[in-house]
Amino acid sequence: MNTRNPLAAQELLTFRLGEEEFGIDILQVQEIRSYEPPTRIANAPPYLKGVVNLRGVIVPVLDLRLRLGYSETCIGPLTAVVVLHVGGKVSGVMVDAVSDVVNLPADTVKPVPAVGQPDAAHAHHIRGIATLGERLLLLLDMDPLMNEAAPEASAGAWPDDLQDSRLLAAAA
Repeated sequence: MNTRNPLAAQELLTFRLGEEEFGIDILQVQEIRSYEPPTRIANAPPYLKGVVNLRGVIVPVLDLRLRLGYSETCIGPLTAVVVLHVGGKVSGVMVDAVSDVVNLPADTVKPVPAVGQPDAAHAHHIRGIATLGERLLLLLDMDPLMNEAAPEASAGAWPDDLQDSRLLAAAA
């Protein structure tokens, strides 16, 4: 679990999903790779696009657009996979384009406004909203995004089933 103060100064990798710009903690980023089609896994939730072999490690690849409730990613020349190390697990997320790395002063980060119910769906994965000039940057907390099953996924779907060594061996 990410214990960092969500409103503290931080260094972030920024990327785009459609017209929205997001930021994630640079310390969770292992590497950035160009998109390569992953090997599909039967009966996986729609946001789990498959797995890739990353120097001998089988890495699940998630479509971050689908995981966040947006439409499916249209693969283009700037589509990238950001390989993350979150909660002791390595996984990749597809993004439309990687922007840059920014140092974000704490005073530019604001808490997520309460919208609707206090337990709104976004509250568990958005840590704050930063302003960079005229840009708004949504700060993602990757721990719940990578370690909880999405609402549409059945119990036992990603990520726990992928950690089963039998399924990893079968995927290789």
